[in-house]
Amino acid sequence: MALYGYARVSTHEQDLAIQIAALKAAGCEVIRTEKRSGSSRQGRTELKTLLEFVREGDTLVVTRVDRLARSMGDLQDVVRDLKSKGVALKATEQPVDTSTAAGKAFLDMLGVFAEFETNLRRERQMEGIAAAKAKGVYAGKGRTPTIDGDAIRRVHADEKLAPTAIAKQLKVSRSSVYRALAAGAAA
Repeated sequence: MALYGYARVSTHEQDLAIQIAALKAAGCEVIRTEKRSGSSRQGRTELKTLLEFVREGDTLVVTRVDRLARSMGDLQDVVRDLKSKGVALKATEQPVDTSTAAGKAFLDMLGVFAEFETNLRRERQMEGIAAAKAKGVYAGKGRTPTIDGDAIRRVHADEKLAPTAIAKQLKVSRSSVYRALAAGAAA
């Protein structure tokens, strides 16, 4: 009977440290982590690996159920997969323990709220896009670039400066300089 941890954040900028610490404190020796959206199980290879690896009597531990799934359907699928293998699911920050009737009921309620939150976020995003389109400011291609790639390439060509010097001169990050130079070379 082993405890396996799963930690997930949605973006690469987010940190997993708090989740990992909580899972270690819960007794998990093996912790799989991902930086992927939870709105779908697609592309979440660490979760897939864990679900294939766990055996009867094991417990999958997460900090909150929304780390596992953001839709009721995905959450129910994961729980069904675990149940069919005789694996329990526990959450460190919520009274979720699928080995008890109350824990199962609470899990279902949390799953409904996680899906509700995702749907609300999607609605707000669509409202924001509609408002931006109405103002004529929505391009549909992400945010407007704040770095002037042409200026970077111009300084590089005219002054023959190294990327670090260009970054200091234009007050941008060095990685932005490298991206702009690479985009110019590809063009």
